[in-house]
Amino acid sequence: MKNKTIAVWATLVGGPIGLQRIYLTGRYDHWAVFATIPSALGLYGVYRARTLGLDDPLSWILIPFFGFSFAACAISGLRYGLMSAPEWNARFNPGADEEAAAGQSQWLTVLGLASTLFIGATVLISTLAFCFQHYFEFTA
Repeated sequence: MKNKTIAVWATLVGGPIGLQRIYLTGRYDHWAVFATIPSALGLYGVYRARTLGLDDPLSWILIPFFGFSFAACAISGLRYGLMSAPEWNARFNPGADEEAAAGQSQWLTVLGLASTLFIGATVLISTLAFCFQHYFEFTA
């Protein structure tokens, strides 16, 4: 049985590497593998900025990949957490009762949703600010 609370927290903690997709769909998922690519590019941009300095234009391009990837995972986590129990169980626990406990929202689910919303919005706004700042520095 796939638990909604675990899916929300897996999205928050390991979303950019596709952890929630692996949990929900099985060992191998094409989207989980694809999710690691923008995350790896963004982390490579952070590495370049730390080693070459913030004047490296390629790091300006690569760093937002991680931020936007994380923000997309936060939206996915919100979608998982806000699903109703019958919808969750029909999609991820097809043989179970529609009101099974795995699809119910508990206080840990709500805490995960609040954390996902706060951290995801912070990362998204920070990434947008980073992009606009470096764009205007480059054009000036």
